[in-house]
Parts: sequence; structure tokens; C-alpha cells
Amino acid sequence: MKKPTIKKTLLKVVFCGIAVVLLTSQAQAQRKTKVVEQPETVVETQEGKILKRKVAIGRFSNETQYGKGLFYDKENDPMGKQALDILSSKLAASGKFMLLERNDLASLLEECQKGNQSFSKIGADYLIIGSVTEFGRKNVGKQGVVGSSRSQIVEAAVSIRLVDVSTGLIVYSDEGKGSAELSSKTTLGVGGRMDYDATLSDKAISEAIGQLVENIINKCTDKPWRTFFLSYDADAVLIGGGASQGIAVGDKFSIMTKGKTVTNPQTGMKVELPGKEVGTVEVVMTGGDTPETEYSFVNVSSTGEIDRNHLENYIIEAKK
Repeated sequence: MKKPTIKKTLLKVVFCGIAVVLLTSQAQAQRKTKVVEQPETVVETQEGKILKRKVAIGRFSNETQYGKGLFYDKENDPMGKQALDILSSKLAASGKFMLLERNDLASLLEECQKGNQSFSKIGADYLIIGSVTEFGRKNVGKQGVVGSSRSQIVEAAVSIRLVDVSTGLIVYSDEGKGSAELSSKTTLGVGGRMDYDATLSDKAISEAIGQLVENIINKCTDKPWRTFFLSYDADAVLIGGGASQGIAVGDKFSIMTKGKTVTNPQTGMKVELPGKEVGTVEVVMTGGDTPETEYSFVNVSSTGEIDRNHLENYIIEAKK
């Protein structure tokens, strides 16, 4: 009778040992989180001077039905503001842009679009208009014999349009998609509890925008940095821009005439032809209180007479 008792005892000990190891290992890894997110775009600073472009983010709307209840306020949409903040931080991190905040930007845009006027009133080189076009959250799960798993998945799509303010043309338009996932597993009733995670929406939208940021940077820096004459008289010659954009004493820029604008008969799009260099300016002093009101005093060396009555016909451009 003793022998079977010893066998039973040994079997119980072995079984208990396996169960303890299984439960302990499961308890230690009771919650696994997987976030599907594209790494942040890292923009290496090019050697030499960086002249920052002025960029205004016009609006970021929520075109989905998510979060649109009875008291939905289109002007203060949380998802649109969330996407705008993410895009602003990514562009600022590149070190190539000066982001302009205009409280009256929405009304200016409406005024320009209704009256078919130039976007030059905005005071920026480029205007970004964006929207969240898709957003969804779902829960999926699997049930096994000894365990189960559940995943919380958020998917988002973001559309971007980049407008060259000087011409009013859309120079870049694209859509990016992103997703974020949170998973948890349980075995024999032991495991993590998966609660609602609000940060998943940030991560999904951030991934979608991250796919577009590098293209936005490339498009904005394709053209040489530009500014314009502010004043030209016997007392002083002033151009727009100052220290915030990277302008320093001793910098030299080309004076270019505005090129002729023609229409491509095949596409109907307007094309700006290159102008002609008619001189140079050298910065002797910078001033201004804010990025929007900065200016620089310059000395002018020209190959011909500058028409002071039509300064709008000239562009001050960074030398290639």
C-alpha cells in the first residue's frame, strides 16, 4: 500500500510544480503591448547655413464621424487639434521651419478662397491644409482551451495639401495611414486586463503624419529661400526676414526679377518661369520684434536700375 501512495504523492508534486511555473511565468508577462508605429523621421542638418521657411498650418479638420455628437463644435474639434499639434511638433523638430500662429488664419483663408485672391496676406512661404479622413477603433480576440488573447487596434488616415503661397498652387498632396495596437493575454484565468487606452489614437495619427513629413520637408526646400523688398529709398533698403529665419550680418542674396507666368495648355496649370538676376544685396543689420515683423537692412549692388515704384516685381533669393 505504501508504494502507490509514494507514486501519487510524486505525481501531485510534479503537477503542482508545473502549474506553479506556468502561472508564475504568465503572471510576470501578463500584459504585452505592441505599438505599430513608424520611427520618427530624422532630418540631418545640411552643412552650411539653414534659412528657415515660414510655414502656416491653415486648418486640420476631422472629416470622420468619430467624436461628432449632438454638441459637436467644428471650430474646436479635439481630433483636428490633435493632428495639428503632432504635425507642428514634427516640422519644428526638423529645424528647417518657422511655424506661424495666426488667430485670424481661418478668416483669411475664407476671404482668399471666396474672392479668388492671393494667399500672400497670410505672410508665409507655404500653407499646409490637412484633414483626418479615416479613424476607427476595434477590439479583436481569440479564445483557446487554456488561454485567450485580446487586441485593441486603432487605424487612422491623414490627408495633407501643401500650397505655395506665392503662386497659390498645390505643390504636394498625399495621404498617409497609420495604426497602433495594444494586446493582452490570459492563461488559466491569469493575465492582464486591457482597459481603454487613449494614447493609441495619438500613435496612429502620428504614424500617418510621419509618412508625409519627409515629403513636406523636401517640397518646401526644393525652391531656393526667398524674401522681398520692404522698402527702397535714399535712407535705407529693407528686406523681409531676420535672425529667427537664420539671416545674419554679411549674408548675400541675389536680386531676381519675377519670371513670366504661363499656362500649360495640357494641364491648365500655371507655370512660373525663372527670372533674371539683376544684382545682389548684403545684410548689414537685422531687426524686428517678432518673426512676423522681422526685417533686415541691406546694401544693394545692381547691374541696372531697380524700379523703386514696382518693388513687387523683384524677389530676393538665396544664392545656389
